[in-house]
Amino acid sequence: MLARVNTVAFNGLEILDVELQVQISSGMPAFTIVGLPDKAVAESRERIRAAFTALGLKLPAQRITVNLSPADLVKEGSHFDLPLAVGLLEGMGVIAPAKTAPYMVLGELGLDGTLVNVNGVLPAAVAAKKRGYGIICPASQGSEAVWAGLSDIVAPQTLLQLINHFQGSEQLEIPQAKRRDDAAALPDMKDVKGQESAKRAMEIAAAGAHNLIMVGPPGSGKSMLAARLPSILPPMTTEEAIETSMIHSIAGELKDGRISFERPFRDPHHSASTPALVGGGRKARPGEISLAHNGVLFLDELPEFARPTLEALRQPLENGSVSISRVNSHTVFPARFQLVAAMNPCRCGNLGISGAECSRAPKCAEEYRSKISGPLLDRIDIQIEVPAVSPWDLSATAPGESSAEIRKRVLAAREIQKKRFVAFGCPQLLTNAQLKGELLEQAAALDNDARTLLLTYADKVRLSARAYHRTLRLARTIADLQNEIKLLKIHIAEALSLRWKMPDYKI
Repeated sequence: MLARVNTVAFNGLEILDVELQVQISSGMPAFTIVGLPDKAVAESRERIRAAFTALGLKLPAQRITVNLSPADLVKEGSHFDLPLAVGLLEGMGVIAPAKTAPYMVLGELGLDGTLVNVNGVLPAAVAAKKRGYGIICPASQGSEAVWAGLSDIVAPQTLLQLINHFQGSEQLEIPQAKRRDDAAALPDMKDVKGQESAKRAMEIAAAGAHNLIMVGPPGSGKSMLAARLPSILPPMTTEEAIETSMIHSIAGELKDGRISFERPFRDPHHSASTPALVGGGRKARPGEISLAHNGVLFLDELPEFARPTLEALRQPLENGSVSISRVNSHTVFPARFQLVAAMNPCRCGNLGISGAECSRAPKCAEEYRSKISGPLLDRIDIQIEVPAVSPWDLSATAPGESSAEIRKRVLAAREIQKKRFVAFGCPQLLTNAQLKGELLEQAAALDNDARTLLLTYADKVRLSARAYHRTLRLARTIADLQNEIKLLKIHIAEALSLRWKMPDYKI
């Protein structure tokens, strides 16, 4: 008898169908797994043997052959434990094959027969729904499958529960969708003293999903401002939350099957390698830019990152995705993130403060600034200076504007953008930062004075085509915050002021 079980393999977010075939035949007792299994799959034999013993079952003293089809695809991960165990139970006559045929199966087995969480249940459930299957997965991850829209979900806590369910002696509960409430834990913008111009820049960045870099001395509040950006961003839609959670599920960062609707905030250390930031490694895992998909990627001390690592951000910033190529595979991860960066004006951070500058100023500032390439800076819409906070601002007792108040204005501006994109026949667009080509020209709606100011400035400072278009997007967001249909001269002027050009320090 040949038992067949449906399961999956992962290539990034792509779900590859795998048919697990189990044959129990006469011959010398043996347990062989073929089909390019990795070490984790090969070790599943011992986990299954121990789990069966814990249930009072014994593997047949015959020749057991397991084939993972297609045989030329490398099978990686411990999620093959459960489908392999189900295939053996079918071959032994414990479970009827017709019962498990309409399911995709994945899960890891403990030695006592409990089911252990595995990565990738949510994307597997999405694929199962498209293919017309149900899913069998660990109990704690059943809520992930619910978010995928599946109704036929079997989520046992142990292998014994699974056997009893299919034998009809026990009815498993239907999992319920769970969400994680992170809104209350977000820091509030009212904690920031002073820095009104920086707060205005953060509001504009949030309204249009614009990239932002802050330059200022240590202790001026750059990191504090960046950490509060998620509190003024609108929550994710259901589609965005599922798309982001699929990446977190693959990376093993989706805890207890709970999905958050708050936008992710990732702040990797400046010692992070290129694969850690953009993705890669032996199994092509998603990097920080993909884990920040639909959210914020904060890079503190930007010049301290390795230059090749920073240059690897240029393509994802433009395309909203990252392509990882290896000899045997090609993986694409979504990476539509909002970049927020912070840096000191020089290595010591005291440039311009009389008596505090180091002996190498201003040459140290020039060397420090040169670590960031012009093409990367050109992709950052808002470039502002964040000066040191005055003692008068620090001693102020009146609280500043709260994140909730700012968020209301951001939501209103996002709603204006949404209606505009629907009117343009592009409902897939969400923010002004995504405007390109004819849509940007159509949305800009410059009056004569605004056009004259922009063209004069662009010609004088020789703005690149990319910087010119990013200025238009920025001005469009400023106008949306003021509920203006046309772009006026004041909107262009504020947009240009937010593209502060870092000075070229010369000896």
